[in-house]
Parts: sequence; C-alpha cells; structure tokens
Amino acid sequence: MKKKSGPGGLALWLKREKWGVALLALAAALFAAACLWLRPEAADPAPKTDYVEYEKAVVTAVLSDNTASDPASDGGWRGEQTLTVEVKSGRYAGQAMLVYNYVGPLSGVPVGEGDGVTLSVSTYSDGTHRATVYEYNRIGALIAVAAVFFLVTVLVGRGTGAKSLVALALTVLCLLRVLLPLLMRGAPTLPTVFLVCAFIAVVSFTILGGVHRKSVCAMLGTVAGTAFALLFGLLAQALTRVDGLRIADVEPLLQLRQSGTPIGLRGLLVGGVVISALGAVMDVAMSISSALEEVHAANDQLGVRDLFRSGMNIGADMVGTMTNTLILAFLGSGFTLMLYLYSLGLPKYQLLSSAYVSIEVISGIASSIGMILAIPLTALISAALIGREKNG
Repeated sequence: MKKKSGPGGLALWLKREKWGVALLALAAALFAAACLWLRPEAADPAPKTDYVEYEKAVVTAVLSDNTASDPASDGGWRGEQTLTVEVKSGRYAGQAMLVYNYVGPLSGVPVGEGDGVTLSVSTYSDGTHRATVYEYNRIGALIAVAAVFFLVTVLVGRGTGAKSLVALALTVLCLLRVLLPLLMRGAPTLPTVFLVCAFIAVVSFTILGGVHRKSVCAMLGTVAGTAFALLFGLLAQALTRVDGLRIADVEPLLQLRQSGTPIGLRGLLVGGVVISALGAVMDVAMSISSALEEVHAANDQLGVRDLFRSGMNIGADMVGTMTNTLILAFLGSGFTLMLYLYSLGLPKYQLLSSAYVSIEVISGIASSIGMILAIPLTALISAALIGREKNG
C-alpha cells in the first residue's frame, strides 16, 4: 500500500517538530512586539526650516566634464561635472534639475548619461532648493550581488541553504530593528547585546535543525562560549584601560549622548566583541554537537567520558583554523590603518601602547577565547546529554 502524502505529511512534520514550531512562534511574537514597541516616531512631514533630503535620479545629459585621472592618487579621479538629471523620488519626482558632480580621489565618481545617482537636495525656508550629486546610485548593484549570494547558497546548500538565509535575515533584523533601537533608548549595552545574541543563536539553531538534542547542545554551548568572550573582553578591557570611548568612530555617538540620547558608550567595545564572536562560536558549537551525535550513533556504548574525549579531539583540529579566521577578520577590517601606521615607522612602545592596537588585540583575542572555550563547553554538554542514552 502506498504511503499517504499531502496534509498527512504536514501533520506528521508538525507533530515531530512541535517544540520547534512553538519556539519559533514565541520568537516571532516577541520580535513583533519588540518592533512595535521600538518603532521610530513619525518625522515632521513639512519641516519649517532648511533641510536636506537624499533622492534618486537619472542623468539625462552631461553638459560639461573636466574630470581626469590623477596618477598621484593611484588613478583616482578629480574634477567637476555639470549635469541635467530627472528626479525619480521624493517631492521633486519628475522634475528636471541642473546639478553639479564634484569628484575627488576619496569621494564621488564620474557619471554618464543614463547612470543612476543619489542627489543631496537642500531645500530652504524661502522655498528655493539646490541639488548636488551625493554619490553614484549603487542600490541596483548591491541587490545583484546579494542575489548571486542567495542563489549560490540555495544551489549548494539546497534546503539547509535556504534555512540559513532565513536565519541570516533574522540576525540582520534583530540587530537593526531590536538591538540598535534598544541601545539608542538607553538600554544597558552589554546585557542587551548578550541577550539579543543569545536570542539569535537559539532561534537560528531552531530554524536550521529544530529543537532536538543536537541543536539544544549547540544552543547551550553557543550561549556559554559567548558569555566567556564577554567576560574575557571585560577583563582585557580593565587591564589595558581602554573601553568603547576609545573606538575610532565613537565621536558622533558621544555628541549624540551629550545632546540627550542616553546611549551607553563604554560597553561598545566588548559588545562588538560579542557580536563578532557569535558566528564563529555557533559554527564550533554545532560542529562539536553534530559530530558527537554521529559518534554516539556509530557506537552507543560510549559513556560521557569517552564522548567528551572525542569532542575534545575533534575540537582540537578546529582551533587553529578558526582562530586564524577570527584574527584575520579583525586585522583585515583595519588593514588600511595598519598600512598607514607601518608607513609612519613608529617606535614599538608608541605603537604597542596606542589605544588602536589594544582595541584590536582585545577584539581578536576575546572573540577567539569565546570560540575556543565553546569547544570543551559544548563537548561537556553534549557528552552529558548524549551519553545518558546507552543501549545495553
């Protein structure tokens, strides 16, 4: 007799994954409630003073162009263009405007007829306005790049790849729609970052593998490893006497705080460490728990000690490559500044005592500590949970 398909299959899946479905439903409800509570206040639709808007436009003609490649700037462009454009968005949509495009090696690019641009439109209290080219419109190109990434992920990963994209979307939404608004409203930085990262880890593992022993072990190992990254970051921060106030790009946030926005700045350094470590810790935790599940399936007579030893042996092979991954990621993000500092030929005491070096060392090492400690923690949790099931 043939096996029934259709609604019966869905009912069977819902029964098997009931805990996962319940957890995802709860997570969706919490996320929706947080987004509703944290929704931004409506802006004044008709500002009464001078203001600036950024709108998309298309170049209809290039009236003049004196831009040229500058060999001294490694081929960067310099000069100015006079353009006519048709505005495609905002209150001036459909209007033709005469605009200037100022190009330098570090800002702006020459554009031609038919190119999309983003305009900076200044409107003044007397009703007049003036527009310049802010930048080349890269939205279409970014969408194309993202589409290629999604396609490759689904083609190679198939169902799991599609689930990973859903988990990635959840991560981005949690960071943009929950974490950042909470911090801007004065929520304590480190507890907020840690709780949001724990939420991301739990829901991501539920999406990828449901609520099963393997995924639960990975969840617990991830939360534990991330907690150790946070604690070690705090310790290193105290020893080196640097904190979020010494980060290079914190000055605008300091101005916001001084003007009344209650954002906590000192915890931003370690908060960034926790976020950076999360992906690597999740990867290690799932790898260890999945491997021990397979080891147990191959030999269900192994006890807790044997499974823990197997987990440590597996994890030892992961330490080198994963540590390199994290350290190189941090060094790569500051590669331009590293090159500049090298060009200065600074004395070693001046360089090693700088806040920049301390911040990079703390970021890389604290994240690596969290990832490395996730190995024994996940191995211990997995061995304890899996080793209890033993067939005689």
